[in-house]
Amino acid sequence: MKALLSLIERHKQGNATGIYSVCSAHPLVLEAAIKQAAQDNQLVLIEATSNQVNQFGGYTGMTPKDFAEHVFTLAEHLKFPVENIVLGGDHLGPNCWQHLPANQAMEYSEQMINDYVLAGFKKIHLDCSMSCADDQTPLSETIMAERAAKLCLVAENAWKIVGGESPVYVVGTEVPTPGGSLESLDEEEVEVTKPEEAIMTLEAHHQAFSDMGLGYVWPRVIGLVVQPGVEFDHHSVHHYDSIAAQSLSNLIKSQPNLVFEAHSTDYQNPVAYHELVRDHFAILKVGPALTFALREALYGLDRAEKEWLGTHKASHLRETIEQVMHEQPNYWRSHYASLGHQQFLDCSYSLSDRIRYYWTRPEVQAAQQTLFDNLTAKPLPMTLLSQYLPNQAKAISQHQIPNQPAEIVMHKIMEVTQVYSKACYANTAVSKETIKCDHF
Repeated sequence: MKALLSLIERHKQGNATGIYSVCSAHPLVLEAAIKQAAQDNQLVLIEATSNQVNQFGGYTGMTPKDFAEHVFTLAEHLKFPVENIVLGGDHLGPNCWQHLPANQAMEYSEQMINDYVLAGFKKIHLDCSMSCADDQTPLSETIMAERAAKLCLVAENAWKIVGGESPVYVVGTEVPTPGGSLESLDEEEVEVTKPEEAIMTLEAHHQAFSDMGLGYVWPRVIGLVVQPGVEFDHHSVHHYDSIAAQSLSNLIKSQPNLVFEAHSTDYQNPVAYHELVRDHFAILKVGPALTFALREALYGLDRAEKEWLGTHKASHLRETIEQVMHEQPNYWRSHYASLGHQQFLDCSYSLSDRIRYYWTRPEVQAAQQTLFDNLTAKPLPMTLLSQYLPNQAKAISQHQIPNQPAEIVMHKIMEVTQVYSKACYANTAVSKETIKCDHF
């Protein structure tokens, strides 16, 4: 945590540095993120979301303790220093229990926060922006801040039990739709948070913390979640406009310990990440773009495998996951209102990447393992791999990675992490002409 606080301090001193937060539980994504951090000799910030990991298992089936052990075991296997890992909890609040009365939803939230901190999570996003079943809507800033302060008190008490370095906090209620917009961006204007609204949020939380006897914690509130004007829907991206965000950007200069945390920053042009970090959106939350790259790699290998070994010996990974998604549509149906072929395109290729919820299904994991076993026993020829994953074929030919399926997939994911890394750690002025804009 000292290293994270030092990074924030350097940014506040005028050094255009930042950090990207990897919000994913997929082992290959996590391994790629750790390898990227090792190459950069930097921290790796890995966050679990409340619907992904909680005391009931979330959609991954993991509790906070399970997730922490999963990450630390992976780091140990990769010989990556544990002290360079920061675990964060994202959207920790009533998000999963909005259908319940507020008292019960907050009770569950308090238990979740307690479990996260006891498991070693040190960066905590207190998010109580969601209305519960018996709430009047919209929620006032005061109520959201009071609930966040209650959760902060639980976190502080848990930290005093477990010991170690003290946790840091992120507050803010201007949270984009997790995983991308449900509406077409053609129909929905992406508005930058107004500076006066950001100040109102800060003041409400500062007052609530003081009322709860948590004034001593406020210097450890390092981030404010705002909307800098970035978003993506199923097939398009709203890119960052630095000029439109300048009033908001200038606001944070008056806050001695704070930077902005920006959510839904996936799929931005590389130049936008440099501009975001320069404009004090120094914590970049990412996730779907990483599993999007994972899916691209796995689908490419699946197609190449069929041509290489024949359909009778192939793993049929893509058909397996499509069948599972058809039989269990609960993770995508509310996101994709389309029908027919458009629904197929959304399920397969949407930027919101609802496929990421299905990689952990046993039958999908079995098919992926078969794919990896097949291509390990009989590696793809470069000519065939180049048809579907040309950059990875080049990397193998240049002896940068071995011709092994897991390494191919991680190399594809690291094409994305490298973009984030350059923006966060370059610490130099970069012109638009020198950055290749190869995203959507």
